[in-house]
Order: sequence, then structure tokens, then C-alpha cells
Amino acid sequence: MLIPSISITEFKQLKPDKIKELKSVEVTSNGEHLFTAIIPHGDVYAADIVKMKAEYLGQTANVSGGKDLEELNASLRVSVS
Repeated sequence: MLIPSISITEFKQLKPDKIKELKSVEVTSNGEHLFTAIIPHGDVYAADIVKMKAEYLGQTANVSGGKDLEELNASLRVSVS
């Protein structure tokens, strides 16, 4: 395994200051990959490079689908009504 794996339950229990201390992790639910949390460490230059690469990968992933938070919330309101 290249990076550690933790459950979404474990991840949600962490406070932001503890998340900042983690290595990058794969977050799973029932053993299924949900997302990879990329947590930069090192000097400002290294952290900026990691952030830039993560943003690029996020944009690439978003091209093929997914919903904005507003769209997701709107679909939840419709299904509840």
C-alpha cells in the first residue's frame, strides 16, 4: 500500500489540527475508496507544489462528472418533498 487507508468514520472523528498532522490517506467506506486526502507537509514551496498538483487532478476528475454541493443539496430537497 502506497499510502495508509482509514475509514470515513475514523476520518470524521479527527479535528482539523489532527488532520494536518496526518500523512496523506485513502478514505474508505465499507472497504470502498471514497477519496484520497492529500495532506501536504514540508516547507511552503513543497506544500504549494502539492496543492497545485492536487488542484489539477481535481479539475481533471471533475471534467467527467460529479455534482456541485448546491446541485446535491437541491436534489436532496426534491427527494424529501
